[in-house]
Amino acid sequence: MSIHFLKVCNKRKRMPDCYDFHTFRDGFFPIRPRSSFRENVRMFLKESAKMEDYNVQGMPIWCTFLLIDRSHVVPLYTVEESVKQSSKPYCDHCKSTGWGNHFLTIKNYHFLIPKEDLWNKRLDNNVFDLDTHLLYGKLHCNGHGHLVCINGVEGGSKHLCGREIMDLWDQICETLRTRKISVADVSKKRSMDLRLLHGVAYGHPWFARWGYSFCKASFAVNEHNYNEALEILSSLELDRILEDFIETEKYQELERVIRLYRDVSETSMITLKDLLMFMLILKSRVPTQKGSIILSNSASLVPSSKPSNKAPLESTSLLKSNKPERFSNEHVRWPLRRVKFAADVIVSALKERKEKDSSHGGVCRKDLRDAARLHIGDTGLLDYVLKSLDNVVVGNQIVRRITTQGTRTVRYTIDEICDGEMLELPSQEVLSNIQWPFSSPSLVHPVNVYNDVILLYKYVLLDYPESEVVELASQRILNAKHFVKEWPFKDEEDQLLTFICRFIPSTQIGKTELPIEDIVSVPLDATVGELKQAVQKALRSTYCITSHILVMEVDQLAGVDDSEVLFGRIESGVEVSVRGSRTDFNSKFRYQAGCDIWKVRCSCGARDYDGERMVVCGVCQMWQHTRCSGIEDKEILPPFFTCSACSVSLAFCIASEPASLVLEDYGDLLLSNPVNDHYGLAIGW
Repeated sequence: MSIHFLKVCNKRKRMPDCYDFHTFRDGFFPIRPRSSFRENVRMFLKESAKMEDYNVQGMPIWCTFLLIDRSHVVPLYTVEESVKQSSKPYCDHCKSTGWGNHFLTIKNYHFLIPKEDLWNKRLDNNVFDLDTHLLYGKLHCNGHGHLVCINGVEGGSKHLCGREIMDLWDQICETLRTRKISVADVSKKRSMDLRLLHGVAYGHPWFARWGYSFCKASFAVNEHNYNEALEILSSLELDRILEDFIETEKYQELERVIRLYRDVSETSMITLKDLLMFMLILKSRVPTQKGSIILSNSASLVPSSKPSNKAPLESTSLLKSNKPERFSNEHVRWPLRRVKFAADVIVSALKERKEKDSSHGGVCRKDLRDAARLHIGDTGLLDYVLKSLDNVVVGNQIVRRITTQGTRTVRYTIDEICDGEMLELPSQEVLSNIQWPFSSPSLVHPVNVYNDVILLYKYVLLDYPESEVVELASQRILNAKHFVKEWPFKDEEDQLLTFICRFIPSTQIGKTELPIEDIVSVPLDATVGELKQAVQKALRSTYCITSHILVMEVDQLAGVDDSEVLFGRIESGVEVSVRGSRTDFNSKFRYQAGCDIWKVRCSCGARDYDGERMVVCGVCQMWQHTRCSGIEDKEILPPFFTCSACSVSLAFCIASEPASLVLEDYGDLLLSNPVNDHYGLAIGW
């Protein structure tokens, strides 16, 4: 249940500040952001949130109320975590994203919207472990962070859809000036992985709508492999798919689905991408009412309580005027006048044939086309109009296209419409000899669209017959889970000088580590000494290893006295290098991944932890994927595991040495000076 506005007021001594959800989401924040995320988030908590009278695991909580209608509000919680006092100081999300070598920040901020039945309850101590939140994002005070989970309607929300929640999150990140946000896309819908479905249909994941792009994939899949896999699956031709499935039991179902949506589509449908995109767009237009829908070529959808031999057209006619709106597409190469004339000629031919044949079983496409060619010489125009005429109203006539069973001949029928009357569909005798392109005449249940999507997903993307290329491409896309959005640095304050300040330590650090840097702003009349103080304060407030740093020098201002004014000596918006001392690179609070950095060397080519299940070799201490080692995901890990290379090494030692030789004597030899073989695995000599 959602929080009632009066309950919120009763819990507090004064009327709480409530912000409209939609304007808040669209960027009308009550704060004016400055340069760094660290400063902006503090300002946000001070001016736009109220501190709660309890805490979570000793961490203070703030709440911002967002009004979604006149009586209900959404609680947006912000929990401030001090890393050194936290029971879990390290970040697993950074580790799986490939940011484990980033330096540990002093504070983290958790943004939460719980699921709706918890809106009126206090946060529990296990709040960070739940995956049921409508929104959960974790932001480090250096501006990097992670979108942990999003749950809209599919997750049980009654008031907010996933797009609205994602819009809110994106605006929070934009306003607070975050720098880089990652997301692990493991979202599913009806057993389908959306990163695979959306990737094939649109060429990118769902999160790409908000600017998220490829960051990292598991099992050593790189961005080139990922894009190549998308192209392979998206460009699969539908006719080729049918040819490859023709000897399988799945052919009839697959052929029915492809033919159904080809008949419905206004445009040519060639590839799997064309089909999936059309189906997903069509599903988004399906009304939520129970029952069936009338589906026309123009994808107009009209609810109907139950299948009937009569269809009301007074308020639901697909085309109301003498100018069929589906013929007014700006991409049609013929003038609307010629298209309408061709439609009138075809209708006249149908009416003439109906008068001659009282049973009116319809006119086959070839005969109708030949009759129309007596008046129209442009066969391309005729073919376009004939394809478009299905459940289309032209004047006071409705034209339908049907397919006869057995011969699969396309036939056209015509019936007259009277205002306020029910349209009589063909008789049951005619219906029994007709194979309609839908489950019932012009009627499709809304759920069938998704059922057909699931069928394509399982048959084509997951179980393509005898095609290693398709199987490998699908697996590569599924392996690509991590996406990232980066916000460019903005220097928009005219009354401030803003710099990206990068600290250069006196001792050498690893080449793979993220530089120690932050964004610093000072007034226009600030001196060199004041810039050093500002940088020192920023670094002390951001990273654990620089909590006692002493900034001594700015490389770009070397030799300039601390009392000299900055303005005119260095341009705002540039990167500057600073040097100093008193950094603690030996601290246990050095890396986001913690002190225990895994050494990964897997046969798939992975050299870094990617969030997948791994096992460590008891001999060489190298980690590798359980999947690559032949261990199923549900299988329990063995108490002692040796990789393939070490197994060969041990077997060779046992076979080549006397039986009295103790194997432990070779322990140091196996672990010292390992070299890489052709597969990148450690060999002990």
